[in-house]
Amino acid sequence: MAIVNRTPDSFFDRGATYGEAEALDAVDRAVDDGAGIIDIGGVKAAPGGEVSPAEELRRVGGFVAAVRARHADLVISVDTWRAAVGRVVAGEGADLLNDAWGGVDPQLAEVAAEFGTGLVCTHAGHLPPRTRPHRMTYDDVVADIVTTTVGLAERAVALGVRPDSVVIDPGHDFGKNSRHSLEATRRLPELAATGWPVLVAMSNKDFVGEALAAGVDERLEGTLAATAISAWLGARVFRAHQVAATVRTLRMVAAIRGDADLAFARRGVV
Repeated sequence: MAIVNRTPDSFFDRGATYGEAEALDAVDRAVDDGAGIIDIGGVKAAPGGEVSPAEELRRVGGFVAAVRARHADLVISVDTWRAAVGRVVAGEGADLLNDAWGGVDPQLAEVAAEFGTGLVCTHAGHLPPRTRPHRMTYDDVVADIVTTTVGLAERAVALGVRPDSVVIDPGHDFGKNSRHSLEATRRLPELAATGWPVLVAMSNKDFVGEALAAGVDERLEGTLAATAISAWLGARVFRAHQVAATVRTLRMVAAIRGDADLAFARRGVV
């Protein structure tokens, strides 16, 4: 799942894909690099200037249709917590609504059911959107993640969302300190055991930076290490900024697991 942010203030790319032409080029590159899903966002997750529903739609509405026109078979995801936004982008051809804020707008799942889109059900620490965690505590963070995401998934299915289009996300850094995010990674098998496909969104996040004392531009190796471990432990979808490196990492994990053959075999054969 490649990240394409239509925002002027993204923490990682700092607005590099805010413009439509630049964003479309980024989509094309991500597809060429092996992404199977493009996740389009119009509001950065962190606190910042107010982004109204109308402004969010100005950024992502219409753009979804443009991406669909260029890539007929691509899975298009939109990162939004708002049902009003979800309704518009679903009508333009979005396949997946990525609700990173854990169901704060319960009507978003209803939109997914109405339009037949998939839904990402995320644990965000029960916080309002765009809120940084402060001294968050859990009796058992993974138990809370499992209970919350499975509850959201089951509600979505009860509303009519297809079970095979529901994904759960532990929400690294969302409503969590870095120790919580590391624990969620170690204990991913508990999420995989629920039977719902697990998405991880770890790319260049603060828990990687705090583990390595690394700035935002120095977190690739840590991100890829976390990606490889998460793949081994059962994650199925990987939201990433650096697509080519992530795809190579996942192919290597698949080869080690025996899920994928060699790209070519020469050593000791020819």
